[in-house]
Amino acid sequence: MSSVFTSALGIDLGTSNSAVALATGTAPARILPLVQSAGPGALEALPVLPSALYLPHPDEQNPGAFTLPWSEQKDAPVVGRFARSRGALAPDRLVTSAKSWLCNPRVDRTSAILPWQSESVPAAEKVSPLDASTAFLTHLRAAAAHQEALDWSGTRVVITVPASFDEAARNLTRDAAARAGWSEPLLLEEPLAAFYAWLEHAGNDWRRHVRPGDIVLVCDVGGGTADFSLIAVGEDAGALALDRISVGEHILLGGDNLDLALAHALRAQLEEAQQPIDDWQFLALVQAARDAKEALFNEPALSGVPVAVPTRSARLFAKTVSTRLERSLLDAIALDGFLPLTSPAERPAARSAGGLRELGLNYAADPALSRHLARFLYRSHQNVASSQELQARVAGALGASQHELLRPTHVLFNGGVFKAAPMRRRVLELLASWFGTAPAELAGADYDLAVARGAAAYGRLLNAGGGVRIRAGTARSYYVGLESTVLAVPGLKPAIKALCVAPQGMEEGTTATLADREFGLVVGEAVEFRLFSSTARAGDQTGALVPDALRDLEESARVETELPPGDGLAEGDIIPVKLVSRVNELGVLELHLSHVATARTWKLEFKVRTA
Repeated sequence: MSSVFTSALGIDLGTSNSAVALATGTAPARILPLVQSAGPGALEALPVLPSALYLPHPDEQNPGAFTLPWSEQKDAPVVGRFARSRGALAPDRLVTSAKSWLCNPRVDRTSAILPWQSESVPAAEKVSPLDASTAFLTHLRAAAAHQEALDWSGTRVVITVPASFDEAARNLTRDAAARAGWSEPLLLEEPLAAFYAWLEHAGNDWRRHVRPGDIVLVCDVGGGTADFSLIAVGEDAGALALDRISVGEHILLGGDNLDLALAHALRAQLEEAQQPIDDWQFLALVQAARDAKEALFNEPALSGVPVAVPTRSARLFAKTVSTRLERSLLDAIALDGFLPLTSPAERPAARSAGGLRELGLNYAADPALSRHLARFLYRSHQNVASSQELQARVAGALGASQHELLRPTHVLFNGGVFKAAPMRRRVLELLASWFGTAPAELAGADYDLAVARGAAAYGRLLNAGGGVRIRAGTARSYYVGLESTVLAVPGLKPAIKALCVAPQGMEEGTTATLADREFGLVVGEAVEFRLFSSTARAGDQTGALVPDALRDLEESARVETELPPGDGLAEGDIIPVKLVSRVNELGVLELHLSHVATARTWKLEFKVRTA
């Protein structure tokens, strides 16, 4: 792979929409139009590609009706705008939220399970979350090349992922990219990409907006997910420096939930007016509710907006049923339902403890984003409090915080939800109610396209070898499970210990060695290695031991393998080894196990965790 890059391509592989930006020279990163199907035989170029994949019935369309300019494949799945609109009429043939499925550890993400629970799509025609992500990335790559004469050997590719993605989901994203033709893309956290876009927009004036000791909350809420990160502003040799100090959990809660809630409320209004609608019409009502919501948010003077839904009819002019979305209803659902003014002590409602539940996406049980934000700031306070180094970076913010919430001084909004000014104002009002004063808003964000622009801007910084960088490293601390050597006790299962092998913030391209300890490694037999992680234990350093991994940590990945014994060793031998961990230049966590006597080394890479 060439080490000389002259351009950078930023890929926002979004839950609802995806985008591509290109950075060349010193000009601002620009969004590339993406050619996609608008219908049978019709194409259009849009700034975003809806992350939707439609699996048409074999008898539904003529072969070649959705052929793209760069492909001669006649029966390829339909991706993009038409896939989403057509899928609204046949939702059991539509694949959406592939990115959320990609980080769902309760299913096998490499198996053909989508569309989920569809009865009309045969099992042989279904796709895996990995397949769907590959289809989107393949389309983005081809559409970018169709738009620009790109020299792939001289183009650095940066793909964004949620900061909350664990190692398994990150590696599945890399696998999808490799299958799409990108063998070694860099991964960048989406909130960091949004911040890089703001830095590019602000130019040299960015230092006038923040000062040492400030903490910026990046609040990213898109169509299907909510993602939080904190970036601390400090000093390094007299210059301002930026450090990502905390990331949140992966929360399946976003604008799509709001649109669905509005549609249910409008359906109730129609039923009260003796205008019941069927399930097909309800899908149209969801889109109509989204349009009405955007109209009210864009026009503050409007008190309400009419909403009409067509009926299915064989006649030329079909009838419609209609109602009205009043601003009072929008405020009640969007503001008081999704962003209520909760107390700082409130946390998200726990999911019911039913013995049986349906498999599927792990949607947030509590729709109030306010409580999820409070939980994030509380866990961030814990994370910083666990590390003297992080405490020094936030310049005394722990002492100034209230209710054990880490207090942000600034907010950078990102995601389609925050295109609505009332939603941004409500977040600032909420934080003011918790801390006494509202944080300052970092203006100039491009809510839908900032992530792609920021990814391209970051790639250009790497190409140039200079510029303002956010020090991040690993978002989590990583631990490998240890089997305890204790006496067997009937009815008692010993706790799984965990050894820290990569502390939070470990930089890419660096290694950590446990030189003073030896461990027993089983060779020649099938064994399992378990990887755990935490976003709230920044104080743990390499070699730290957690007594109960299942209680205190999250399991991130598993590797089932058989390590060949080699010369002089027999199957089942337990040999002494030293451990060396490394985060390589692509962000992959490696664990090297070196035999003490012979220096022979086995390397593990933590990738896919199956169900």
